[in-house]
Amino acid sequence: MKQRDDMLFPPEEYARRLDGLRARMRQRLLDAVIITDPENLFYLTDYQTTGYSYFQALVIPMEDEPFMVTRQLEESNVHARTWVERTRPYPDTGDAIQMLIEALRDAGLIDRRLGYERNSYFFPAYQQDRIHTAIPGALHDCFGIVEELRIRKSPVEIEVMRRAAAATEAGMRAGIEAAEVGVSENEIGAAISAAMFRAGGEFPAVMPYVTSGPRTMIGHATWEGRTIQPGEHVFLEVGGCYRRYHTAMMRTVVTGGLSESMREAQDTMKLALRELRAAMAPGLTVSDIDNLARRIITDNDVGAQLVTRCGYSIGIAFPPSWDEGYILSLKQGDPRILEEGMTFHLIPWMWGVDGDKTCGISDTVRITESGCESFFDFPEDFAVKASSGVQAGAVAGGDVVPIGSHADRGADS
Repeated sequence: MKQRDDMLFPPEEYARRLDGLRARMRQRLLDAVIITDPENLFYLTDYQTTGYSYFQALVIPMEDEPFMVTRQLEESNVHARTWVERTRPYPDTGDAIQMLIEALRDAGLIDRRLGYERNSYFFPAYQQDRIHTAIPGALHDCFGIVEELRIRKSPVEIEVMRRAAAATEAGMRAGIEAAEVGVSENEIGAAISAAMFRAGGEFPAVMPYVTSGPRTMIGHATWEGRTIQPGEHVFLEVGGCYRRYHTAMMRTVVTGGLSESMREAQDTMKLALRELRAAMAPGLTVSDIDNLARRIITDNDVGAQLVTRCGYSIGIAFPPSWDEGYILSLKQGDPRILEEGMTFHLIPWMWGVDGDKTCGISDTVRITESGCESFFDFPEDFAVKASSGVQAGAVAGGDVVPIGSHADRGADS
């Protein structure tokens, strides 16, 4: 392992991760693992590139030094960013899988027991089939072996996620300020993005979600040029990123008065988040969390539903998604328990208020030694604006509070 002081984390953090991976390899009787998932490559080595659609793999033997097989252009990222010293680049006219097989042979691993990530997005079946044919019986699925380490964030990772949270808050604040009658969804998206980047954030795995009026009922839609009309609401979901670590937040803007239905939706989601933050602690099961959130959201008189999981693990991400839900999602029936260092985006949002509105308030939290802590200090009430777009604020107890004030958090913190 090359010793350097210009990586995201100190060398001992990467050594800890490598030791943890090898301990799990030993449990599974693996002589080496072939890691191809971009998030896992980043976690283990600090390697990143936007060119991950080309094949790339980190081979980690139990005893010997790891090496990377990459596209020749991407080899520069190995040397510029990581502790990895050995590389086997292939040209664009070359054969990536043949290079991997030759590298395994040269390392004396061709006849050994090799783990691989069978479910990796970027190691497709046709490439896996070629290796199975070339070295039959050598590959053993170890998908999740790195994710077992990633699920609990270390103290240094938590600090990086705080930087991501600052970008999230900056983007959301700008989005709320921009959401006025007569403004297009595109302008709001631009304001959010610019504010995140100016706050030190980097390109997120997903750009912000911005929908207004009837478009809020479309799942995972974002800006398409629509102009906000008087009396409508705007749904915002922002995922801020710093060094590939993410935090995310949902908020809702209402133009005109706050209807009784929307007030009930607001209060129900705030209650759900408050109860979740009070309950979440080491030892609680995933199913317990989902049941709590679902019970609160379902008990409403406005026709809304919680149509998804109530949350998911969040941390390292590359496009196309900012969540780690494939590692752990907060869903009914899952007996796994919370552990210190886990981080989640809690989404007790409400789909179908009055049959035609989706609104959201969400939080990103970490599990502490004895409880739960939010990454944010940001108003949760809907931002209510005059239909003319002049008055902006968050409603709290009937008063209008300027955006950026934390006076409405109180017991919700």
